[in-house]
Amino acid sequence: SRDLRTAAWVLVFCGLAVAGWTGCRLRDDATSPLVPLTARGAAVELRVEVAKPPKPVSTPGFAGRPGGVRSVLIQADALQLVRAGTPVSVSGSVLLIAPAHGWTGLLRGQQLNAWGALTEPSIQDGTVAVLRVRGSPRQVTAAPVWERAAESLRAGLRGAAAGLPDDERALLPAVVVGDDSGLRPTVLSDFRTSGMAYLLAVGGFHFMIVCGGLLWLLRKLTIGPRTRAVVTGLMLAAFLEVAGPKPSVLRAAFMVGVGLLALGSGRPRSAVPALATSEIVLLLWHPEFGADIGFALSVAATTAMVLLARPTAAALRRRGVPPGIAELLAIAVVAHLATAPFVAAAYGQFSVAAVGANLLAEPAFVPTMLLGALVIAIAPLSGWLAALIAHLTQPTTWWLLAVARRAARLPSASLAWPTGVLGGVALAAVILAVVVLLRFRRIRVLLAAALAGVFVVLIPVRVLAPGWPPAGWAMVDCDVGQGDGEVLATADPGRAVVVDSGPDEDAIDECLSRLDVSRVPLVVLSHLHADHVGGLAAVLRDRSVGAVAVGPSRVPAWAWVKVRAESAAAGVPVVQLNPGERLSWPGLTIEVIGPPAAESWPGGDDPSGTVVNNSSLVLRATTTAGRVLLTGDVELQAQADLLNARLDLTADILKIPHHGSRYSSPSFLDAVHARVAVASVGAGNPYGHPSPLTLGRLSADGALVLRTDQDGDVAVLPGPNGPEVVRRGDPRPGPRAPPAARR
Repeated sequence: SRDLRTAAWVLVFCGLAVAGWTGCRLRDDATSPLVPLTARGAAVELRVEVAKPPKPVSTPGFAGRPGGVRSVLIQADALQLVRAGTPVSVSGSVLLIAPAHGWTGLLRGQQLNAWGALTEPSIQDGTVAVLRVRGSPRQVTAAPVWERAAESLRAGLRGAAAGLPDDERALLPAVVVGDDSGLRPTVLSDFRTSGMAYLLAVGGFHFMIVCGGLLWLLRKLTIGPRTRAVVTGLMLAAFLEVAGPKPSVLRAAFMVGVGLLALGSGRPRSAVPALATSEIVLLLWHPEFGADIGFALSVAATTAMVLLARPTAAALRRRGVPPGIAELLAIAVVAHLATAPFVAAAYGQFSVAAVGANLLAEPAFVPTMLLGALVIAIAPLSGWLAALIAHLTQPTTWWLLAVARRAARLPSASLAWPTGVLGGVALAAVILAVVVLLRFRRIRVLLAAALAGVFVVLIPVRVLAPGWPPAGWAMVDCDVGQGDGEVLATADPGRAVVVDSGPDEDAIDECLSRLDVSRVPLVVLSHLHADHVGGLAAVLRDRSVGAVAVGPSRVPAWAWVKVRAESAAAGVPVVQLNPGERLSWPGLTIEVIGPPAAESWPGGDDPSGTVVNNSSLVLRATTTAGRVLLTGDVELQAQADLLNARLDLTADILKIPHHGSRYSSPSFLDAVHARVAVASVGAGNPYGHPSPLTLGRLSADGALVLRTDQDGDVAVLPGPNGPEVVRRGDPRPGPRAPPAARR
């Protein structure tokens, strides 16, 4: 037909346009003068313009305590390369890795000079080069007035929420404007595992709520359609600026803007053309958006809600689902199924609890979003009134947190799935097949019976007898997010030594509760970075603790003050461990073998954290499952010092240094020669941990490699032929043996 031919030609034209424009961009990037400089790590001075505000990427801090932030990532556009005092025009996107001090408060549109060493980007996302910055920014220009105004509105929202409890205070800006920098890693993980992560990324759903609420109010005031479109358009532009030009935000704003143009011109039924137009224009403007997971999730969720939510709700009503609930359920189902393939491809998991979690969350999300938008509008006029409105969101933000937390902790809340394009396509095929088969009544009956069996039999069995913890466990590496938290059992039930406490209190507390640990003779803090000491207060609370042990380092100072204060409040002494000391309990012996004296007592500025990492306590524990080597965050220098000291580093179980980072010496890993190696790491962390090179080296040496972001809590227990492992994230939590004994 004519319409089909027209659609085909439009697709061909758009495909050629995107391919041609993308090819030109790739050619410009490949021929940039910065590319040959990155290959040799040249030290250069660049004149850049900030494209995205600084994003903290260092170890998570504590609520209200920025001490854990050591560095920031800044996406910028290169303008000039300054060589021998002469500026040369360059172009392309560059990523600045800069110290937090002096770089945190920058805004989009500011121009500045940055000095540092160029390196090649680790991923192909349109970035030409990475600049590891040294020193402070120079020749900084003022930000555009609209950027300063937007930051003032964001600051007003944060200030109004300051009186809320810690998690609720951080969640309100995350929900309203997508600012999740204040959220604890475990909260982010809970939202991802429960399938609620899209609530924290401003997209079509957010814009539909805010614009829909304003349009409803203007309609009640009997204001005409054109005036409604103009007023809502102005609000849309302001909200876009406050939320920031992220891919999902731009796509959603453009779509709503096209819809408002249609409303003003008397053609309101234009959701599908608006959606298609927004996607085409944005991909022509920024082809790199096609590789952005946030953009993909926003497009998929909005497309599903526009095309499928209404017919799905009608089908549910025909089958007896009450109105209102049918609409909520339809939105939850279609949004989850549409985004699931992308989540699986990116994160390797399929959330089973997502539909129920979103059904429970949506009634609280809508008022949170509306009240948060009202706070932004009121804050410049009246701070106390904005704070009052922000406090009205406490019940709804508490509910969102509770739903995410409980859903994420359900047995089998998420299922492991292959990552990459093939994994995403495979899940999409499975979902499509199930949807098609559900059109047949007999298959619907069989599926309903199968689901009933799961809920009646499997779920109660997993809840009442989840197989965790496994009997006779000797060590558990707790899933505490991006941080460390290890538990070493003694021969006395309920008594265990804790090594590091993770970045926050909830995760380590829940892990110890699952293990039924009530007595802790010693808490060892390998070093004082926030991802190792953040949960100390939870370990000390409601448990009998003998002492808190630290190494020779007292850096960072704020963390040392925090450790002493929390220990004193619990009435627990703080002691120092030194190399050569030996500690024993029934069934457990711990020897301190590091740090070497040369790495002790770091002082002064340490923006990279390397010196503090190398001062980590290194422990060798003898357990019922074999010898365990706990390495903290030691990097290359400390590992070399341990090798040079000619210590016996061999161990059956290795806690991989520094969350599996690439700064692990192959000689050190070979010297340990572990049968089981565990990386304590957080899902989706910004550091690229664990490094495939490190994991590959361990696997090549015959080790069974596990990681807490994928396997959950990992328990090691004695077996007939050496240590065996049980993963809490394994749907069949039986013992799993590492490779055959090699010693």
